[in-house]
Amino acid sequence: MTVHFVGAGPGAADLLTLRAASMLAAADVVLYPGTYLDAAVLSHCRADARLVDTQDLDLDAIVGHLVDAHRAGRDVVRLTSGDPSVYSAVAEQGRRLDAAEVPWDVTPGVPAYAAAAALVGRELTVPLVAQSVVLTRTQARSTKMPATESLAAFAATRATLVLHLAITRIRELAAELVGEYGADCPVVVVHRASQPGELVLRGTLTDVADQVEAAGLRQAAVVLVGRALDPAAGGESYLYDPARDRSAKESR
Repeated sequence: MTVHFVGAGPGAADLLTLRAASMLAAADVVLYPGTYLDAAVLSHCRADARLVDTQDLDLDAIVGHLVDAHRAGRDVVRLTSGDPSVYSAVAEQGRRLDAAEVPWDVTPGVPAYAAAAALVGRELTVPLVAQSVVLTRTQARSTKMPATESLAAFAATRATLVLHLAITRIRELAAELVGEYGADCPVVVVHRASQPGELVLRGTLTDVADQVEAAGLRQAAVVLVGRALDPAAGGESYLYDPARDRSAKESR
């Protein structure tokens, strides 16, 4: 048997991939992050599957469940919110599984930031405005950030910022970003994208903190910052320019 790390998407039961739904339907044991996951996602599981909510478990306890299920010959899925490539602790769990000689694989999912951008109908890379997206987080009661990954360093690029795990520090973050992005820079905050209780706040670096605090948001939110969020901003892509010579193939 193999341990499957599976991206559960942003929360909606119909935003899982076909592969993810198939894996859940076949699994004997499913571990899921109850804090961030809409319970409807678990409707893809078999009625007799053993479901383990990991929100109150430490990493060793979680891996213990994975190893025990594998050694018992059970098919086990470890669900992660969004996509496993970002803030999923797959690295730590994978190291422990390797040490225990337990095979594992990864199935991608729809990332929360993509669901947030889709919800407000915005592309994060707009020609002549922003061609890069920075996925990052901030440090409060959390793992130390590398010294080279300060918010100020990323802000200097003026790329579109996607801030995870940052909602409780929104006022300090907004103040830190104003110098590079400007006080009128658009900000979108999406709480529980695609789930019941979904909430979208649209504002600027000047007023977004007031909105977040008034709404009482404390977790499960993605913050998008950048000029690309302005519907009126940007130019047009060279790739689709009517004036581009299409008579011969060219490198993109």
